[in-house]
Amino acid sequence: MINHVVLFKFKAFPADEKQAKLSQLKNALLGLKDKIAELQHLEVGTNHELDAKSYDLCLISHFNSLADLKVYAVHPEHLKVLELVKAYTELRAAVDYEF
Repeated sequence: MINHVVLFKFKAFPADEKQAKLSQLKNALLGLKDKIAELQHLEVGTNHELDAKSYDLCLISHFNSLADLKVYAVHPEHLKVLELVKAYTELRAAVDYEF
């Protein structure tokens, strides 16, 4: 199995706007579970300390193979969510590993 972990750092938004955008992106990511067959497991969580210097949102997903991860990466539903990612975030870090 492949574990795909992504961290997102949001742009500077007023606190209430940031919270709304975090919730919107979290829900959009969670919605992928029912839309992409190759996606075996999905977790999305927000950092408890929204003003921390660390990342704001974490995605953990599992795939049976690297080929399945590649299908996910170009899936039209995933590409829709990437538009939100681009609009809301300034940094992204990702790690893919076998487990």
